[in-house]
Amino acid sequence: MPPEVFARRLDRARAELEARKLDCLIATPSTNYEYLTGYNPGRSERLIALIVPLRGGPAVVCPSFEVERIKRHGVIADARGWEEEGDPYALVRDTVRRLAPRAGTIALESSTGYQTSLRLAAALSGWKFVDAAPVTERLRIVKAPEEIALIRRAIEITQAAMTATFAQLAVGMTERDVARLLSREMQQRGAEGGGLVQFGPSSALPHGGPAAAALERETVVLIDCGCRVRGYESDITRTAWFGDSPAAEFRKVFNVVHDAQSAAMELGRPGTPCQDMDRAARKVIAAAGYGPFFTHRLGHGLGMDGHEPPYLVEGNALGLEPGMVFTDEPGIYQLGKFGVRIEDDCVMTASGVEVLSQRASKL
Repeated sequence: MPPEVFARRLDRARAELEARKLDCLIATPSTNYEYLTGYNPGRSERLIALIVPLRGGPAVVCPSFEVERIKRHGVIADARGWEEEGDPYALVRDTVRRLAPRAGTIALESSTGYQTSLRLAAALSGWKFVDAAPVTERLRIVKAPEEIALIRRAIEITQAAMTATFAQLAVGMTERDVARLLSREMQQRGAEGGGLVQFGPSSALPHGGPAAAALERETVVLIDCGCRVRGYESDITRTAWFGDSPAAEFRKVFNVVHDAQSAAMELGRPGTPCQDMDRAARKVIAAAGYGPFFTHRLGHGLGMDGHEPPYLVEGNALGLEPGMVFTDEPGIYQLGKFGVRIEDDCVMTASGVEVLSQRASKL
């Protein structure tokens, strides 16, 4: 993405800090770090930390031998190196003092390692530390057009790879065989990815597999997968019948799940509470007599992380906003028999839910 995208993101980050009366944001390598800088150098035992002050430009503290890499791949020009025999936390302390002269409140990126957080707090003893999640979640929860474009591309690759994989299913293949095939199909289309592959009774475990059982005819095959395109994820699940004609019970359950998914999509409008989406789908499944078998939330947000806010779950009254991207993935799981999940990726628009993936047809 062009540098102006990250300039806007940093401006928004400073606005969020100001609105919440925070003085500084510190993020170690993570998707939040990448969101603000354009690059994720990865975590190790050597400290790398992004420092975004309320006023002025951001800086990165990193090992001296990493300075050039940080500058070359990200948008932060101010990279300050520490030597192997030195104390990186002292350099963070000195950098924070230069960028924000008076001690105040630091928002610390939520996934920062526990030991790192302790050492940062010790080095900056005059500062108060709080969770940066309210800041970073607000920044990322509404996707910009350039983000949605990348998610669309990830979805296109995922669906093409899934179609190719289902077409190559053969008796005797294992779940691991199919999972490897799926990953190869994604790689051939220019993206890294993969997913869960579950046959028959294994499909009744929402996050089961892979197992060594061989594929037989007249059985259920569930594939839940996604790939990553320039930092953005897809997440799609399809459940199919491998054989001549779907069993009557499979057809019935599949269509109930499809109707539940449709109910949520049709309900969704700007301002619709996330929990109401979950309730709409759950109502359809319960009315068909399968209520106890829908055992997880309806969906989750999607972006740089495969699972991120907003979460479509009971108890979340957050209203959906245009630009929020999320999954709609109801399921029915009957242990010892089979499971069905249908998952599509959606974006809220000014007029309602737009399904970004190509939905499966009812049976």
